[in-house]
Amino acid sequence: QVQLVESGGGLVQAGGSLRLSCAISGSIFSINAMDWYRQAPGKQREWVASINSGGRTNYADSVKGRFTISRDNAKNTVLLQMNSLKAEDTAVYYCNIVGVGRSYWGQGTQVTVSS
Repeated sequence: QVQLVESGGGLVQAGGSLRLSCAISGSIFSINAMDWYRQAPGKQREWVASINSGGRTNYADSVKGRFTISRDNAKNTVLLQMNSLKAEDTAVYYCNIVGVGRSYWGQGTQVTVSS
């Protein structure tokens, strides 16, 4: 059974940094992409960043230049380095893995940025 466990969230002051980690356990036949999403209170879940099987990355305009997505294949982990955090980055952050025919979600980790 596949499980995704996010960690690394917390409370940080504006301008600070956090690094989120998503540990993948279980076997996924073929991973097409790894994504991070976030959901702020009262808002819809929004896509933040992705990295595909070839290592190509994409970012939402709101985080471009501040966030970096990467993966550690040896540790079966996807990371999100978040720098220059703003109050509007406050949200629950979710890891999403896109396999063949389905995707997998973690339980989320809270990120709170105080202004």
